[in-house]
Amino acid sequence: MQWIRKCFKDICGCEVILLPIYKYKAISATGDSVTGTYNAKVKDEVFSMLRENNYYPVQVEEIIEGKNLTFHFIKKVKVKDIAVFCRQFYVMLNAGVPIINCLNILRLQAENNKLKQAIGEVYENVQRGLSLSESLRNHQDIFPELLINMVEAGESSGKLDVVMDRMADHFEKENKIKGKIQGAMIYPIILCIVAVIVVTVLLVFVMPTFIQSFSDSGIELPLPTRILLAVSNGIRKYWYFIVLILFGSAFAFMQYIKTEKGRLAFDAFKLRIPVFSSQIKKIITSRFTRTLSTLLSSGIPLLQALDMVAKVVGNEVIADGIKIAKEEVRKGADLSGPIRAIGIFPPMVESMIKIGEESGSLDDILERTANFYDEEVEIAMQKMTTMIEPIMIVIMGVIVGFIVISMMLPMTDMMKTI
Repeated sequence: MQWIRKCFKDICGCEVILLPIYKYKAISATGDSVTGTYNAKVKDEVFSMLRENNYYPVQVEEIIEGKNLTFHFIKKVKVKDIAVFCRQFYVMLNAGVPIINCLNILRLQAENNKLKQAIGEVYENVQRGLSLSESLRNHQDIFPELLINMVEAGESSGKLDVVMDRMADHFEKENKIKGKIQGAMIYPIILCIVAVIVVTVLLVFVMPTFIQSFSDSGIELPLPTRILLAVSNGIRKYWYFIVLILFGSAFAFMQYIKTEKGRLAFDAFKLRIPVFSSQIKKIITSRFTRTLSTLLSSGIPLLQALDMVAKVVGNEVIADGIKIAKEEVRKGADLSGPIRAIGIFPPMVESMIKIGEESGSLDDILERTANFYDEEVEIAMQKMTTMIEPIMIVIMGVIVGFIVISMMLPMTDMMKTI
């Protein structure tokens, strides 16, 4: 069962959990008796749910302990969810609401169940006396390390509201970039799916009908037709093996890129993909400059900021380069030189960093650079979509054309025989 859950989480991007069913009996605020069932990990979650809905719990019991289970799909906590969390937190802190009350309100209104549960646990830990950053650190699978470190800095400086405002801006821009990337990829993905469906229908349903009529006439089939017939028969007879191989390959690939060696190899490959590598570099440049600007403007020292940026830049090859740059800065070098040595960032980044270091306004210069590359990413996504469309159409036309020609060749031979 654990293997099945892992497959769903890796391939589908969501987590599958098994929850027992609890039967409860409660009294409402008006004195009416209420009964029902609820899926939860433990019995205490049912009590909490009832109290939050102004019910007085009378009895809670598991229907069939450990056996009566149901599937629940838990959505991943996205950048958008974190952005909303930071923005709402900032608004309440700025209005003078105590931290503990902010967490209580946030845990009640969070839409993502996984985030809701995490905020609830953070709320309980803060009530017990832990700091907000320590409580968030217990959920590093949900709250980004960047946010945790920034919250810690905000608590130390007494400017937690300012930090939350900057984090909200940061994650909102990050979510905007991701949205543009996903939006640019929707059309190519749909076109690819349609192409696969069309080709499959032609091979599985249309092709055998034509070939059978040609075989009955005793005509020797041309080589392209025989190749296509072999492919068609293979798909119809062994489709379950093909599906199994595809899913197995996807799962194996997901596991490989989770390893240090696999992640490094895959990230290096992404930086060398023809046409798309320039777009990927612009996205990474935007993320690097924006994150470093946010950290520096919040008072984080440069060495610590570089260490944090390396963890969130999203590419292990560039992360290793940033770590090397950090060591060079530690030895007394300016940041612009080591950044140029990485060999990935555009020359403009090095020049802007040098200007920022000389003028003492590195955070402001980096923010302007990030804004520039945000626009560059949007333009790059539009260009990429424009380029992918004709490529996909050509590939689809070649495949369908080969199928049509393979079916027409026997008809031509039949007409010559007649």
